Amino acid sequence: MKDKLEELRQMRANAKLGGGPQRIAEQHAKGKLTARERLDALLDSGTFQELGRLATHNISDFGMADKKYPGDGVVTGFGKIDGRRVAIYAQDFTVLGGSFSEVQSHKVCKIMERAQESGIPVIGLLDSGGARIQEGVRSLAAYGELFVRNVMASGIVPQISVQMGPCAGGSVYSPALTDFIVMVRGTSFMFITGPDVIRAVTGEQVDFETLGGAVAHSIRSGVAHFAADDERHAFRLVKELLSYLPQNNSEDPPRVTPYDDPARRDEILDRLIPGDSSEPYDMRQVISSVFDRASFLEIHAYYARNALVGFTRLDGYPVGVVANQPLHLAGCLDIDSADKIARFVRFCDAFNLPVITFVDCPGYLPGIAQEHGGVIRHGAKVIYAYCEATTPKISVVVRKAMGGAYIAMSSKQMRTDLAYAWPTAEIAVMGPEGAINILYREEIKKAADPAAERQWLLKEYTDKFHNPYSAADMGQIDEVIEPSYTRLRLVMALEILRSKVASNPPKKHGLMPV
Repeated sequence: MKDKLEELRQMRANAKLGGGPQRIAEQHAKGKLTARERLDALLDSGTFQELGRLATHNISDFGMADKKYPGDGVVTGFGKIDGRRVAIYAQDFTVLGGSFSEVQSHKVCKIMERAQESGIPVIGLLDSGGARIQEGVRSLAAYGELFVRNVMASGIVPQISVQMGPCAGGSVYSPALTDFIVMVRGTSFMFITGPDVIRAVTGEQVDFETLGGAVAHSIRSGVAHFAADDERHAFRLVKELLSYLPQNNSEDPPRVTPYDDPARRDEILDRLIPGDSSEPYDMRQVISSVFDRASFLEIHAYYARNALVGFTRLDGYPVGVVANQPLHLAGCLDIDSADKIARFVRFCDAFNLPVITFVDCPGYLPGIAQEHGGVIRHGAKVIYAYCEATTPKISVVVRKAMGGAYIAMSSKQMRTDLAYAWPTAEIAVMGPEGAINILYREEIKKAADPAAERQWLLKEYTDKFHNPYSAADMGQIDEVIEPSYTRLRLVMALEILRSKVASNPPKKHGLMPV
């Protein structure tokens, strides 16, 4: 028995070494932690329960017979983060470049299935050169098995991918199927085809970082939700993100002990909106003033910056917030911001997070590029997401709410539970200039003083339509509120809506305009 125990201990010790001391040293030289060091840094001490530590591949050709490593390049199991259970796997780049194999797929799929059955989040720490070429179609089938698990778990348990190294070819689709992607600046990249292939096929010259680094994907493509400065920063982001999320779709998000007065008033809101409706202001000031102090975790902070989305807290309860950002493109909706908003609203709805929307949108961004790029189809995603969502929904029209953008941005017609407006709200089919050009073109031409006539008509139209009161009169706005009382009104509203029960008609699924 003593010999058997010693043999087991030796096998476990070998597994901890991954690809060996030299490979570990090379990993450290790149500024990267090993798979097990990453697990130690992210998980609560002493909580990791490993599964599949001794699994190895069974490929005997292509020089693989003597390249068997315990665990086969991925560490899988269960642990806790801030006392809450998670399923987790960490690819080990020191073992065959972390290449994805049939054995890796079996190990990862097994913990994902247990996570879905147990209702706990799944976290992937990704660092892999892609499919294991020596396994041929078996490694491709392995990805297919993983993709199925990603899709089946979607909307049931939160899925977070932390990209800590390379990710190329078909391997990019597993993180793309998860809810959130965190990338690390300088050491992680994602792309379908690498710089060499692009150079050969199109003649374009590009390096790894420019093509698929954290900056490219958090600013231009929107693939990454967060860009971390280093690995430990990435782990802090994961912990903060999880603190807003329920364990699964049947639980409520976790409340923290309230630390901010629910009736707190911030009178800066009463004078925040400029007198000139074309003058910008920072919507983040509204968010920071209304919600619990220092609780806003912005998602996609550098992508489609004309819209803001993120998690925050209200009297300790997590909520999702959506807002137009007048500092960028005047807060117009466009292709990218529509995708950003729709995805976020659907996530909140899947995991029981109330959605609070702050509206200041003059409409959809005009232009040939937008029309030919499919702004109609992309813009419809916002409408679909809000209409489909059964989670509590509250909107606050801060300033402009024009035309189709008014309808799309959580209007009463989108099944929004409560719609508020500030006195500065301008709710109309279009801006006054465009309106009078259509309605009074002939009258202006025939007037003795066209300029004076135009100004008079502008004022009349603005006074009559560019305010929240006609909308309130028709019941499209539930209440016009003082800006500094917004926090209290939202706290009181959510207290009522927290027990909301709503459902959609039974069907296999709808057809979102993807």
